[in-house]
Amino acid sequence: MVAQIPISVAALVRDGLVLLVHRHPLRLRYPDCWDLVGGHVESGESSHQAVSRECLEELGVRVHDPVPIPMTISDPNLDMHAFLVTRWDGEPVNAAPEEHDDLRWFQPRDLADLKLAHPASLSSILTAIQIATG
Repeated sequence: MVAQIPISVAALVRDGLVLLVHRHPLRLRYPDCWDLVGGHVESGESSHQAVSRECLEELGVRVHDPVPIPMTISDPNLDMHAFLVTRWDGEPVNAAPEEHDDLRWFQPRDLADLKLAHPASLSSILTAIQIATG
């Protein structure tokens, strides 16, 4: 059996909206679809450290107090670690245009109509929005 690839992702939530990034159509894995920001957990790095690093590298923001949330995905090759983020410094921008060609804030009602990298994660993302909005 192949070892799972550890991945950390963040659901940035503000004013009832969630930020998603659109994966570049030329990406090898999950091209041309919407996803949470994040990426591989590097050797010697915790999932918490990875999500903070990824948000800085890909969005240019410093996150505060990422809260672990359950994340359901259907890819057995990935060990997914998801975090809810409601506080950060800076305004998110596409700081990794080679990885993403767009980023947008979405209403929860619009998520089901999107082509998501991990469609099974939809309920987890909606739960994160509910938690964030109280």
